Amino acid sequence: MQPTETGVPAVKEMISAQIEPGFAATAPNPSPPPVAAPKEMAWIPGGEFSMGAAEPKGIDNNRVGMQATLDSRPIHRVYVDGFWMDRTEVTNAQYERFVTASKYVTVAEKAPSAEEFPNAPVDMLVPGSVVFTPPDKPVQLNDHFQWWAWVKDADWRHPEGPNSSIKERDNHPVVHVAYPDAEAYCKWAEKRLPTEAEWEFAARGGLAGKAYPWGDDFMLDGKRMTNSFQGSFPNRNSSEDGYLSTAPIAQFPPNGYGLYDVAGNVWEWTSDWYRPDYYGQLAQAGGIAKNPTGPESAWDPDEPGQAKKAHRGGSFLCTEQYCSRYGVGTRGKGEINTGTNHLGFRCVKPIK
Repeated sequence: MQPTETGVPAVKEMISAQIEPGFAATAPNPSPPPVAAPKEMAWIPGGEFSMGAAEPKGIDNNRVGMQATLDSRPIHRVYVDGFWMDRTEVTNAQYERFVTASKYVTVAEKAPSAEEFPNAPVDMLVPGSVVFTPPDKPVQLNDHFQWWAWVKDADWRHPEGPNSSIKERDNHPVVHVAYPDAEAYCKWAEKRLPTEAEWEFAARGGLAGKAYPWGDDFMLDGKRMTNSFQGSFPNRNSSEDGYLSTAPIAQFPPNGYGLYDVAGNVWEWTSDWYRPDYYGQLAQAGGIAKNPTGPESAWDPDEPGQAKKAHRGGSFLCTEQYCSRYGVGTRGKGEINTGTNHLGFRCVKPIK
């Protein structure tokens, strides 16, 4: 039940001894799409690219920016086959069609068991989910529980709790989806969740070594390119980008492959188990990792007993003050049965 926007300090020693080779050019497959595009999906040609994140520039080398890249090193070469990917994050309207057709009930709508969360207070073993709840004054950024709360009856239909709704939010990304909820939707849609390698190749949009899907500068020609946090985190979001929480899909320019919101808005599930040392394992194996699907099991030194999958893309809560993971090569993580109001997903469809 721990939604984190922090880095992985325990991994710093592991990575400091590794040689970072840097980025090389992306080499996309030259073949055209094999068939006509499925509805609302973009063709991702696949190919060879440099995966990972360099230390960010323009953040004065502060501790936050540095930590955002610690588990995204060393940079290593990867090859992925071509595939189709949803142009946008799955929306409330799309998810509602799935729930109506399948009668699916999400994890947040069911009470967790004491066996699953043995250390949780009894009053938390009720249907609900984790909601960003900003404090009313500035706070030290060393304890995320100051701005996250388990809210009874918060779920995808009630993003901020039982008194909220998704009315007039059909085009917003669905949130409060745990990993099984995202996986179930993808299966119903005859798709699947992307691997981390697929997600990053697609998010880069053909660019190599850039900090963001659009280049190295966070703002492009003075314009904001993503839904993120402005102001003083976590207590005051000035909403300079026009959004206090989630934004409707496709409000900002797409990347080079026609994908929207691969930076900011909501985090996105991938199918890979999370390990901060996984990139080191691939690099030590040498050569080019072909269609990597992640480690065999999860391990997070912050919470070693929890089964976590990798998140990608950052969210509307990302800021250089605390979480700069809207960078295209950076990673997030989450316990598979925990959703939040800044976590969603999109699907891929491999070629047959």
